Amino acid sequence: MKKVSTLVLAGALLVGSVTVTSCDSVKNANNTQKGAALGAAGGAIIGGILGNNLGKGGNSALGAVLGGVIGGAAGGVIGNKMDKQAREIQEALPGAEVERIGEGIHMVLGENSVNFNLNQATLTDKAKQNLDKLVVVFKQNPDTDIDIFGYTDNTGKEEYNLRLSRQRATTVKTYLTQQGVSAKRMKAEGMGIADPIATNATKEGQAKNRRVEFAIKANDKMVQDAQNAAGHSL
Repeated sequence: MKKVSTLVLAGALLVGSVTVTSCDSVKNANNTQKGAALGAAGGAIIGGILGNNLGKGGNSALGAVLGGVIGGAAGGVIGNKMDKQAREIQEALPGAEVERIGEGIHMVLGENSVNFNLNQATLTDKAKQNLDKLVVVFKQNPDTDIDIFGYTDNTGKEEYNLRLSRQRATTVKTYLTQQGVSAKRMKAEGMGIADPIATNATKEGQAKNRRVEFAIKANDKMVQDAQNAAGHSL
């Protein structure tokens, strides 16, 4: 079972957080309604606040997704496009953890999907094969920006882990670029031991914390197209 998180703004001042459980994380409720419910102004303000707070004290990839909330009817148009892309990602790479959040996509690729040689930033052949599957989806959806975050477990010195995670995130970006994904769409950042998703007290937990996360958001063109489409539908 996978969890899908959706933010809903009711009115101008009331914010609610709704969590829906589903066997398929991309088969959630109608995102057009969710985007419209956020509201154009309120959605952008709340999304920015939540994104900033999550980026500082929680998961950085989630913060990056939520920081770009547009809201209103345009947000609904974007939500529909992101629904489609999320389904395509999960079909192409079933091992990925895909969450549709707000108007973006949060994706986690663990060691079983994208891994590196020990203490190096060199992608394994298996990692390249899985990234190749994502390349197809990214090329089919050119109007999105992609933030890439590298993480490690807490073994070793913090400074070393931060540097290694940065190198690994950059390696993923470089590989995607070499396969034809525009470098202008992507940013890479190393997070080191931050934002653990499991305990570092066990080998299994450490393995889960060694991961690459993606924040996929609408770029300026998608936002403009969505605003134009929303204007025509009024």
